[in-house]
Amino acid sequence: MDQMLKILIEDWLPIEAIGVESRRERGYSTPFPAPNRLHVWWARRPLLISRGAILGSVLPKWSTDWPSTLRTKFPTEKEYHAWITQLLGIRGDPVKSRKLLEWARAKDITLKGGPYGYPRAFTINPSAEDLQTMGDLLEHTWGTRDLSVLDPFSGGGSIPFESLRYGFTTVANDLNPVAATILKATLDYPARFGPELAEDIKKWGGIWAKRVEEKLVPYFPKQGNESIFAYLWARTVACPTTGKPVPLSPNWWLSKGSDPVAVKLVAEPHMDSPSFTIVRGDAVKKVNPDEGTVSRGVGRSPWTGETISGDYIKGEAQAGRMGQLLYAIAVKKPGSGFDFRAPTAEDLEAAARVEAELAREKPGWIAQDLIPTEEIGISNYDRGHRLYGIYKWADFFISRQLFAITIYIDTMREVLQEAGKSLHQEQLEALQTYFGVMLDKVVIYNNRSCRFDPSRGIRSSFDKHNFAFVWSHAEFDASANLLPWAVDQIVDAYKELAELVRPSQASFLASNNSYVADRLSIYRGSAAQIRKQPDNSIHNITVDPPYYDNVQYAELADFFYVWLKRSVGSLFPEFFTDELTNKDDEAVANPARFESLGRKKKDLAEQDYERKMAAAFREMHRVLHPHGVLTVMFTHKRVEAWDTLASALIGAGFTIKASWPVHTESEHSLHQAKKNAAASTILLVCRKREQDEAEPVWWDDLQSKVRRVAREKAQEYVQQGISGVDLYISTFGPTLSVISEQWPVLTSEIDPKSGEPKPLRPETALDLAREEVVRLRKEGLLAGKAIEFDPVTDWYIMAWDAFQAEQFPYDEARKLAIALGLEMDDLLGRQKLVAKKGQYVVLQRPKQRRKKGMVDPDVALFEHLIDALHTAMLIYEEDGAGACDVFLQNRGLKRDSTFRAGLQTLINAIPRTKVKNKFVRPEADVLDRLRLAFYADELTVPPEEEPPMSPPEQLGFSFGAEEYEDEEDDNEEEDE
Repeated sequence: MDQMLKILIEDWLPIEAIGVESRRERGYSTPFPAPNRLHVWWARRPLLISRGAILGSVLPKWSTDWPSTLRTKFPTEKEYHAWITQLLGIRGDPVKSRKLLEWARAKDITLKGGPYGYPRAFTINPSAEDLQTMGDLLEHTWGTRDLSVLDPFSGGGSIPFESLRYGFTTVANDLNPVAATILKATLDYPARFGPELAEDIKKWGGIWAKRVEEKLVPYFPKQGNESIFAYLWARTVACPTTGKPVPLSPNWWLSKGSDPVAVKLVAEPHMDSPSFTIVRGDAVKKVNPDEGTVSRGVGRSPWTGETISGDYIKGEAQAGRMGQLLYAIAVKKPGSGFDFRAPTAEDLEAAARVEAELAREKPGWIAQDLIPTEEIGISNYDRGHRLYGIYKWADFFISRQLFAITIYIDTMREVLQEAGKSLHQEQLEALQTYFGVMLDKVVIYNNRSCRFDPSRGIRSSFDKHNFAFVWSHAEFDASANLLPWAVDQIVDAYKELAELVRPSQASFLASNNSYVADRLSIYRGSAAQIRKQPDNSIHNITVDPPYYDNVQYAELADFFYVWLKRSVGSLFPEFFTDELTNKDDEAVANPARFESLGRKKKDLAEQDYERKMAAAFREMHRVLHPHGVLTVMFTHKRVEAWDTLASALIGAGFTIKASWPVHTESEHSLHQAKKNAAASTILLVCRKREQDEAEPVWWDDLQSKVRRVAREKAQEYVQQGISGVDLYISTFGPTLSVISEQWPVLTSEIDPKSGEPKPLRPETALDLAREEVVRLRKEGLLAGKAIEFDPVTDWYIMAWDAFQAEQFPYDEARKLAIALGLEMDDLLGRQKLVAKKGQYVVLQRPKQRRKKGMVDPDVALFEHLIDALHTAMLIYEEDGAGACDVFLQNRGLKRDSTFRAGLQTLINAIPRTKVKNKFVRPEADVLDRLRLAFYADELTVPPEEEPPMSPPEQLGFSFGAEEYEDEEDDNEEEDE
């Protein structure tokens, strides 16, 4: 093989800036990117990470060997990196702006207009000049401008969308038919038809909505000119004693705040069914809306006061006897917000009438295949629906919702026939696809799992990545508001998609008269068999693969599949060949597929996943260009992720060159000081191994090289400002590079079955790298001083230094313990430094350790330094400086150099994050006061950052909407 091309991502990426801009994509009060708004898909990656991964994987590393034309443009590496940052769409200095935001929060200073004075990076299109320069670089590096990018697990389309925007030949593949349909709507049609198609979508969508309104208005009565936003329903079961309906709601709040509104439930003995009245203001206190009729699955009858067991409620639901009662109606106020009224007799009569109408029409509609009668398969999400009587996909909808949606589909077919008389066939296909996407928007916001949120309206049923069961749910006014809203949502998303892809369209038309859409291929198939791609044909594969059981994509997508089959199935028959989505070939760990095998099901599911991922990586190896880069994204949540992923990649013939952690949330945010939430997306950079048949190498001979590489890279990354757990992660790529380039690597351990030496597990090398980083960080915290603590104290200090949070994954804690020669059971049990909380551990504060007998002011000698430090902190906090001084003097600690060094490392390690001039962490607060009382001239604190430079007008009265809150919806549209 010729000498391998030197590619940018192996050497450098502006990961901090990419991280901040990725965070901005999902800002609390700014619109999500158009792909997210178009259709829900789970665990979408930000566009900026996708863009950075692709461009970094094809553009060259800066070189002095470039021709003069390129050297003139980029005389220095710094100037080249600045241009790359610009090519990514990053304007201004997002890292400095983010620091300004955090500094202002800490100081309780408000920022007028927010910290960013420039657009979000994903909204910036590459200029024609930048695309030309990029083409020159590609031509010099690859010998061609026509490079191809593949994403074999395309999902919601972030990666192929960014590839398309920069004019690469793009191959998008996904096994799931719902994802394949989303890819058509996200990639193909916007690139093919441009913004002009938006007018056709809007026109025919409006006609569809108007026809629907005419058919449905009798079933949604109004009072005067009111605009009904939502009907609020509570599930019911019969009271075990009286047989009367019991409405089940966790509480009776409608709106809290300065003008509270609640529901008063009335259940008098002479009544056959309860009634509801609306109470406001001070009257709310008298009805106690916090006291609902169901809590933790157990109900309470308002008729008798008796407790209704969870088993009784489930039994009634599973027997088909769970009903619902309309208890309130939310009406739009002029301007914004909601008012509420109680349901009238006319409202109740309309709901009953539509139930009878559905019963009459249902057989015919089923015959026309308008209603999804498919059974819900064996599912990992059973708790959310099957326990409460939802067995078919149609069961997710109350009668009026199902009636309305069926009318939508029937009317959609009428409108498409009319549209076909004036639109070209391809335009009509696009229109039908977007109608299908609109219908999906309708069903996700109008079913029995949708909650009403007075601050945000109706929440989608995928608030979480499961089929959540809710006791009280919201129903849209499906006659007047629902479909027009869905039409507007899709039209707006389409316009943005078309505008974002337009510049590359213009560029390619100008250069070679080709359309961007002609450079796009969308396949629905297994990532292990991308048969239409020749060997060695793809220049870059950027992929965000599924990870174990994190999301059961196919099971969730069935919710949409049954409706898309009816809305666009005739358009894409090759997508919708099965009754439900293909779960047998899906690369996820799905224990439900192994249900009959009992306790082994989880292990079998994980083995099945690993086999499928190994096959997918082998296929990627087949199609990747000899000089190409495979960049794998994944979220670091479980320690074994690295071992499994690295084993699969090495086994497929790849060598791992680099690893870059890209934060989507500030590591110094308030949230991160409480819980380390694995908020990084890791970019793992891989190449084809040059020698597939190399001689085995012994692990004993490689260990010193692994240690040296890990330490050198860690020192390099510290200089770049990388810290915390990211420092460990950053060294993993170079460490894996050492063993993957030398593969196979054998250990001295003998396999009892084969009698041969066992191959090295990658995690063994990573453990060695972790030990080196621990040593390096401890030296850093001690400013190079040669002071030894005990391993237990080391673990506590290094845990704070690495995770910057009191809560972090158990497996990470265990790995850190191993690096220091400790057992996790000892830290949990005898030392009580941490407590286990599910899959996490929580560092214990001095007060908590005292309750468990590990911090005792009366002890004369301390087994571990951390016990003495915690005791001093506890005494200072509870009894003040005088008592603490006596304690330190009596125990000989005040002038003890090791004790002082321990204090210094704790001060350096524990986050000193402030909000409104107060430390977030109580440990940081007491350490600071203790230092000032006794060691003000001896111990130092990490320097506070100077306020980032900002124009004076930024200091004002209020935060701008963007990014004031460190909140992020976990849903993809909202994740949606």
